[in-house]
Amino acid sequence: MPQRGCRMRLNKYLAQCGVCSRRDADKLIEQGKVLVNGQVAGMGQQVLETDTVQVGKKILQGKQTCKVLAFYKPVGVVCTERDPHAEKKIMDMIHCPERLTYAGRLDKDSEGLILLTNDGDLINAMMRGANRHEKEYIVKIDREITPDFLEIMRKGIYLKDLDITTRECKIEKIGKYTFQIILTQGVNRQIRRMCEACGAKVRSLKRIRVMNIRLGDLKPGEWREVTGGELETLLTDTGMLNRK
Repeated sequence: MPQRGCRMRLNKYLAQCGVCSRRDADKLIEQGKVLVNGQVAGMGQQVLETDTVQVGKKILQGKQTCKVLAFYKPVGVVCTERDPHAEKKIMDMIHCPERLTYAGRLDKDSEGLILLTNDGDLINAMMRGANRHEKEYIVKIDREITPDFLEIMRKGIYLKDLDITTRECKIEKIGKYTFQIILTQGVNRQIRRMCEACGAKVRSLKRIRVMNIRLGDLKPGEWREVTGGELETLLTDTGMLNRK
């Protein structure tokens, strides 16, 4: 909540309460779904500690402590919260009273580390492409890995269907059919698209690290809370540690 006697922009307040990112907060305000002291809020409005803020039927209780969970998403589980036909969703596997949102999805056929948080601003900072935050994967393909394959992948590949060229990346062969790769962008199904462009098909894909957070000893379906120095480093690297 804003400090006593100080005003805070409403979209920032909603993000700090874990409702959504500031951008999505602006959309909620624009749609008339946010009330301040019983009145429909306006764009750019500021709030005080004494104001009552309501989103839909929920009255907000002020800024929450930032919570981050590291979750091992199994194969077959989807990240989306809105697909009514999905049999297995991440949120069905994590029983947490707070509203959490994932930062960086994995497709249904992939597994590994997903970070979830109640902090909308943190999600925004982690997902912002310009920040070039690292994500690390172990990938198995259907053909033997050659030096040429590694070099093409490392330099970046033009993806015709998206009309983009992937950024240079770090890649290392760790088995006859397996490689480890570090990406700094978030293109949808990027590794699968890159491999397909090289004539290979992904057989398995596991994310083992996001920034400084590692999958570690987690088993599929397990999760742990990110705390202490690990959380402090994450907040520092995203510029969220000393925000006001």
